[in-house]
Amino acid sequence: MTIPISVIWKDEQLTILDQRLLPQTVHYETLETLEQVHEAIFQLKVRGAPAIGIAAAYGLALAAKRHDTADVGLFRHRVKKDADYLVASRPTAVNLAWAIARLVNRIEQAKTVTQAKAQLIEEAQLIRDEDEAACRNIGELALELLADKEKVMTICNAGSIATAKYGTALAPFHLGQERGREFEVYACETRPLFQGARLTVWELQQAGVDVTLITDSMAAHTIGAKGIEAIIVGADRITANGDTANKIGTLNLAILAHAYGIPFYVAAPVSTFDLSLETGSAIPIEERAAEEVAAIGTQQIAPAGTKVFNPAFDVTPANYITAIITERGVIRPNDRQIIEAQLYAEPLKGETI
Repeated sequence: MTIPISVIWKDEQLTILDQRLLPQTVHYETLETLEQVHEAIFQLKVRGAPAIGIAAAYGLALAAKRHDTADVGLFRHRVKKDADYLVASRPTAVNLAWAIARLVNRIEQAKTVTQAKAQLIEEAQLIRDEDEAACRNIGELALELLADKEKVMTICNAGSIATAKYGTALAPFHLGQERGREFEVYACETRPLFQGARLTVWELQQAGVDVTLITDSMAAHTIGAKGIEAIIVGADRITANGDTANKIGTLNLAILAHAYGIPFYVAAPVSTFDLSLETGSAIPIEERAAEEVAAIGTQQIAPAGTKVFNPAFDVTPANYITAIITERGVIRPNDRQIIEAQLYAEPLKGETI
């Protein structure tokens, strides 16, 4: 049993796992151009906020290798243009803009184009390595919070294939498996693109974790019928007050957790926080194509011309969140000062909530 990886940089080549094809086909694709990286992110070949950021960082470094100029100022101008293009591929994923900004800032003081190109690759690798370490820390803290809990529900895929390794919401299950700790995970299918059914179930099966698939509409019944003890999800963006944007359907689970009196945890690296936004009402919500809802694959399931509302994300108010688990510690939402203090402090030890 192994933990699958979705973004690989080896011998200065960028390879991704095409997550659209899972679980039927496990296909790794080498990306050679900036346009291919943009397309891979937009079309969800690579998805998950941290993985998107890592892929985009490597993609920017890859594209920069092909800029044939000795003028470092002109080189930086071209890199910034490429950066804007990549950021536009998924505007909701704050990790994407954050990772790209790190690379752009890294080369501001470069003296030569050769130095700048090397710095871009170094920074992209650093982002990847930091994310793996962050995911492990998140998993350790989550294991503490779930110390007396066995049956846990999740939605979408905040797992290893959505990050550098281990994942965020799925990290405790991977670490638990490594240590002989058994969980019963209930994965919501996650309409309309079935990331839970296709990705989370596949990933956990690959790692040997006990996982059961349910439809999104079964969540309320399942919590009571199966004795679900906690819900843990990932995040695409978290605002200054702790409001959290994540895959559509997350808010449903938060409300259910509140109704049943069980903890609702958000697991995400600190890079997911966007302190420029005070509340979740300011988060832009991406709306995707009607075909994603009106059809399953190539099979049309709704009458032709049906009007469709297809937001990719929803926002869970902070008051429904028990705790936000980051690599630096466990944060109680609803207090900007506490969030800022913990974000910029030294790494914290875990606390039990």
